[in-house]
Amino acid sequence: MAAKSNPNPSETRLDEHTDAPSTTAPGDGPADTTDPAERASSATPDKGAAAQAGHGTVNAVVPVPKKAATRRQGKDRMETYTALRPDGEEVTVERNIETGESSVKDG
Repeated sequence: MAAKSNPNPSETRLDEHTDAPSTTAPGDGPADTTDPAERASSATPDKGAAAQAGHGTVNAVVPVPKKAATRRQGKDRMETYTALRPDGEEVTVERNIETGESSVKDG
């Protein structure tokens, strides 16, 4: 008995076509993407071609060019606050608002 091939990709990316459903990894939905830099835009789907091919749904979101990374000017904003660990010990948390990086220091 031949093994079935899996039509689902391991990662979800936006599709260029608008005449069939988008292909997604298990658990992802239409217009999902696992690429945080990928951007989407609505598109006019070709419903007629999708219907003739037997598809009940059609992709209506396509990728758009990625934004060029701009270097931020100025000093990073930081926030510092105290928090309690699960064991009740007080720690100081410092978080860089621009990058999301954080560090925890005892006391």
